Amino acid sequence: MADEVRFDPALYRGTASYYDRFRLPYSDAMLADLARRTAPSGRGRLLDLACGTGQLAFPLRDRFADVWAVDAEPDRTEAVRAKAAAIADAARLRAVTAAAEELDADPGSFELIVIGNAFHRLRRDVVARRALAWLQPGGCLALCWSTSPWAGSLDWQRAFDRLLRKWQETLGASSRVPPGAESRRKQDPDQDVLLRAGFEPAERHRFAVEHRWTTDELAGHVRSTSFLPPSVLADRAADFDADLTAELSPYMIDGSLTETVSFAYDLARKPTPGTP
Repeated sequence: MADEVRFDPALYRGTASYYDRFRLPYSDAMLADLARRTAPSGRGRLLDLACGTGQLAFPLRDRFADVWAVDAEPDRTEAVRAKAAAIADAARLRAVTAAAEELDADPGSFELIVIGNAFHRLRRDVVARRALAWLQPGGCLALCWSTSPWAGSLDWQRAFDRLLRKWQETLGASSRVPPGAESRRKQDPDQDVLLRAGFEPAERHRFAVEHRWTTDELAGHVRSTSFLPPSVLADRAADFDADLTAELSPYMIDGSLTETVSFAYDLARKPTPGTP
């Protein structure tokens, strides 16, 4: 296959506090289903790869003896360390600053590897092959994600999407996400990447949750993104917030904007020797 589209590794720099506060937590039902299907032993190790601020590492940690939370951005792993210091079992959660493609881990180190909303930004073939080696036989890789509030078909979501595109153009930020990234992924889906690496065929599992946003929460969520982070909004941040409020207020009901968020994960298993 052709080389992957390359993302700037510093796209999320400075977003950690917004990411931690304004990204929606993964659905409890999804996490429970993931745990049921992967059946952690309680004695194994979890790898949350490209972990952000630990959106998967923390809610899944009780099912593992040891957890690695790995991200290339130092401010994110610092946020993980700060959160870990406030919990009773902090000693078993290890924050590692490293690119997913360069992590140093022994073969067969992990029972489960999770990647949340990030696989498309990595060198997928490289990471998939390395993940296969890092897993124990029969271990699983779960690619987890959720839909974005501007990506739906509701009137307010379409207005939100138009607003974001306008501000990207205004601030000269339209090219922060590499052109062709989405089409490249459609041509070579994640499931095909995992099959090439040697995983068994992946299964997709979806969960829907209704969520109500305020405009302040949406403004914070935007600051957690790669395309309009605080460094891009800079001294225009207050203007952006005012424009967002003015644009979306007509759609609000009882002070909020409601959407159905789709949470999902693709689950791929490392074959066990001797199985067909």
